[in-house]
This record gives sequence, C-alpha cells and structure tokens, in this order.
Amino acid sequence: MSGIKKRILAVDDAPENLQFIVALLKDKYSVVVATSGQKALDIAKNSKPDLILLDIIMPQMDGYEVCRLLKSDLDTSSIPVVFVTSKNDAFDDAIGYSVGASAYIVKPIEPDVLRATVEAYLGE
Repeated sequence: MSGIKKRILAVDDAPENLQFIVALLKDKYSVVVATSGQKALDIAKNSKPDLILLDIIMPQMDGYEVCRLLKSDLDTSSIPVVFVTSKNDAFDDAIGYSVGASAYIVKPIEPDVLRATVEAYLGE
C-alpha cells in the first residue's frame, strides 16, 4: 500500500452515526463527515472522495436528492454511493438504485458489513 489512505465521505444528520462510522473506518481510511446534503455536495465537488456513505432520511435535502445531484454532475458522477439507512423495503431500494446508488447498508450498522462493503468498493 502506498501509504495514502483512500477518502470516504460519510453523510448523516445524526452525529452519533457519523462517530460510529469514523471509529470503524479511521484506521484504514481518511473519513470526512457532512451533516447535511448541501455540505455533502460541496465536499464531494471539492475533494472528490473515493466513496460516499449516505443517509437517506435528512432534513432539507434527503439522500435520494443528494445522490441524484452527485450522479448528474460530471465531476462527481463516478463516485460510488452506498446508502446507509433505516429504510429497508424493496420500494426504497428501487428508488435508491434509480437515482444511482451502488449498494445499501441497513441500520443499525453491522461493523463487519460496513467494512466489507467499503473494501469491496475501494478494492482494499
């Protein structure tokens, strides 16, 4: 490994969820957090993370809209987006995939599932 950590943007309006994700991934990855959809879009555009972990249920702009905007922008369209959410029915999955999601992780987050999903997308 080159010593440069791959970058993950974790987006959730609940600080405790972000703290949990950072704690699980910080040893192997550089994790940046955003607490709103607009902050996530700004960070993604400016820093081009290698992967985005995105909550769906957020105020002002939900994760579906964030994902749609990321995928419609040439600068961010190739970044894989994994929804991390408590929404877990087929209808929600269909919406997520239609706006460009790569995968889903259902809350409560199982640490091994999160790590394995991240590794699958980042080739670690």
